[in-house]
Amino acid sequence: MSDKRVFLIVLDSFGIGEMADARQYGDENVNTLRSVAASSCFHVPHMERLGLFHIDKVADEQVIREHMTVPETEITGCYGRLAERSCGKDTTIGHWEIAGLVSPRPLPTYPQGFPAQVLEEFSRRTGRGVLCNLPRSGTQVIQEYGDAHMRTGDLIVYTSADSVFQIAAHEEIVPVEQLYEYCRIAREILRGEHGVGRVIARPFEGPAKGPFVRTPRRHDFSLEPPGVTMLDQLSGAGKSVIAVGKIQDIFAGKGITEHVYTSGNEEGIRRTLEYLERDFEGLCFVNLVDYDMLYGHRRDVEGYAGALTAFDERLPEIMGKMRPEDLLMITADHGCDPAYTRTTDHTREYVPLLMYGKNLKPGNLGTRDTFADIGATVLQYFGIAREIEGEPLLPH
Repeated sequence: MSDKRVFLIVLDSFGIGEMADARQYGDENVNTLRSVAASSCFHVPHMERLGLFHIDKVADEQVIREHMTVPETEITGCYGRLAERSCGKDTTIGHWEIAGLVSPRPLPTYPQGFPAQVLEEFSRRTGRGVLCNLPRSGTQVIQEYGDAHMRTGDLIVYTSADSVFQIAAHEEIVPVEQLYEYCRIAREILRGEHGVGRVIARPFEGPAKGPFVRTPRRHDFSLEPPGVTMLDQLSGAGKSVIAVGKIQDIFAGKGITEHVYTSGNEEGIRRTLEYLERDFEGLCFVNLVDYDMLYGHRRDVEGYAGALTAFDERLPEIMGKMRPEDLLMITADHGCDPAYTRTTDHTREYVPLLMYGKNLKPGNLGTRDTFADIGATVLQYFGIAREIEGEPLLPH
């Protein structure tokens, strides 16, 4: 028998409808899938054939029914709807929950900026002052503070609705490796009460007085998961755990045996196809970030729809390279409804789960009460007794 492999692909922020507690998170009547389905750029026949439109409640939306062409009897995958049990709607705890670690408390956020004692310690250790210290759009904050940063050398520190401490610096003023070192300092400071999910380096470039543009050398410094995840259990059992995209950063490398960063969806898909050609036994865990970073937060419905269509067009290639023992899982970590204009934040939504394998019997998985069922299912597939949250979804 050939080695078993699982390819777990996270379509970052691809929610499929608000959860019952969405209002507690400032969200009302949000639905990422419904919003993008209204676009003429939206066409996902291969995900439809895996069961996307037959997931619980999805077809309650008229705009979805207008896309439906495949009857339930012709569905080729297993499909279900997953609720988030963790308190929050951010990238870090969403991925942690997928891996079986539920967060009963949200990670800290700073809508009024970071407290003085945090910034004073940060400035003392870096030798640089701080600009901004407010929630800001990453593309706007460098236009607003970039010139002052270049004149003074002070670092642009900002946050968002997420649990993040972001540091922007011009690459000619602060070399990228130095910026990374400042992020490591911030990561050491931001623990315990102020343990944000991620410290993010945001390098940029451009002439004095701008305009400024961010460079692709972003790097995340994540809080280490505070408990056991499926990644730990897989690698502990001698399986490969391959991280593609920002998975390495989200888990702070914990439980990961190999990783590769990507510049966006296209490279993420290409790397996945390369790993499909490789021999290994274990998990290839992929994050495709563009839906969230380029389209969700920027409230770009057409761009989001087009990016989903582009992924769907590559699905036959991905599935065509799968071996008989391979399992494909497609899901998301939260929502980010690009048509929701009250905020530009993530949205509290259910996420889809689509599973496909040449030996997997298609069927409806219903609505599950935690993303952690994914991690439990991966461990079940490899015959590993789970030490994580969640219930497995495969037949016993």
